[in-house]
Amino acid sequence: MAQVYPFRAFRYDPARAPFDRVLTQPYDKISPAMQEKYYAADPHNLITVEKGRVHPGDTPQNNVYTRAAAAIEDWIRNNVVVQDPAPSFYAYTQEYMVPGTDERRTRRGFIGAGKLEEYSAKVVFRHEHTLSGPKADRLELLRHTKISTGQLFMLYSDAQHSIDGILTEAEAAGAPATEMRDEYGVVHRLWVIAEPQRVAAIQATMKDQKLVIADGHHRYETALKYRNEHPTHAGRIDPDAPYERAMMSFFNTCSEGLTILPGHRVAAHIHDFSWSGVRRYLEPWFSAETFPFSDEGKKAEARRNFLSKLSSARAKRAIGVYPAVESQKRAFYVLTLREGVNLAQLLPNVSPLQRELDVVLLHEGILEPALGITPQAVTAEANLTYEREASAAMDAVDSGRAQISFLLNACEVEQVMKIATSGEVMPQKSTDFYPKLMSGIAMYRVES
Repeated sequence: MAQVYPFRAFRYDPARAPFDRVLTQPYDKISPAMQEKYYAADPHNLITVEKGRVHPGDTPQNNVYTRAAAAIEDWIRNNVVVQDPAPSFYAYTQEYMVPGTDERRTRRGFIGAGKLEEYSAKVVFRHEHTLSGPKADRLELLRHTKISTGQLFMLYSDAQHSIDGILTEAEAAGAPATEMRDEYGVVHRLWVIAEPQRVAAIQATMKDQKLVIADGHHRYETALKYRNEHPTHAGRIDPDAPYERAMMSFFNTCSEGLTILPGHRVAAHIHDFSWSGVRRYLEPWFSAETFPFSDEGKKAEARRNFLSKLSSARAKRAIGVYPAVESQKRAFYVLTLREGVNLAQLLPNVSPLQRELDVVLLHEGILEPALGITPQAVTAEANLTYEREASAAMDAVDSGRAQISFLLNACEVEQVMKIATSGEVMPQKSTDFYPKLMSGIAMYRVES
């Protein structure tokens, strides 16, 4: 049973800190160039807290974490960041263009404080494993600042759209409290929901829900660890203690607007790489449709046809391939499973649910047996990098940075939910929920 609560969010005062100058992308999406841009935008930009600069002369008394804590306390003291007067939920919409298309969508959800649950309680489910490095960083930041600035992206499934109706009513009742356009053209809007009857209705609907972490696994496990190391948690648990909960954004999988982008694989440093050898190995399992081109003039048309075929062949378990080969043999390929292939034989080491995923088919059926890219090599990032855009994955081959690129269709949100709630996890970088949630649009204090 999911327990969600309204909370008194800390939010920027737009009169002192305009939203488009102070809010940031999540910490793990901030490149060095973005970091510098955020620092230059405004002295109150969240970058100081979300992902501050590390200096060579840092000490235990003056470092990225102590500076983050000092900054947020200064902003609160000077009313740059102000706490809302009443416990509230927050309707949150994102209006965006699906990358690579001209389709515009709106994703609608709400922000609340969700009760932290161990995975063993089977209330909150993960769909991927985490790494120790990011968790150590986020934990140290939370210990110093005692405030969460980033959102946990949670999925639930409500075919009745009960909460969606409440959110729509709240949006229609007045102008948003927050509105801004980010660097990707995504329009973020926030409405405060403090009315007792709406708050109660949201809580009642969520009680029957299972929650799946779409994005923010490291931050969720950081919140768990912070809670568990709190002295009072080990004794008499106070269910109302702020650290027993975490700030979460909740989105209904039955609503329109959810977009998952594929994570294309780019491979390099493969010993004795031979595309012809790979094709021979895969011949019993996959048929291949070839899209050759002899010069740059014909390449664009071949590429369009290749991407169109990859998309249209989704149901046949299609994987796109672009290898680096001799100039006279340049081509794109779409591999599809041959009819009647026994997936249990091809993928003996994964569960039946996992066999339904193209990304697992790629890793277990091609990367490891045909190219020698083991799970250990994937974890160590010895051979693979990842690209959101198909064009970037193909450009990596053209530039010589990669020996071969593999292009995937995006997985369905239903697959993510089914695998997670069954207690299984997907390979790293299997899902890219787009767009990301803005950090700082609401902030949650984990200590009273």
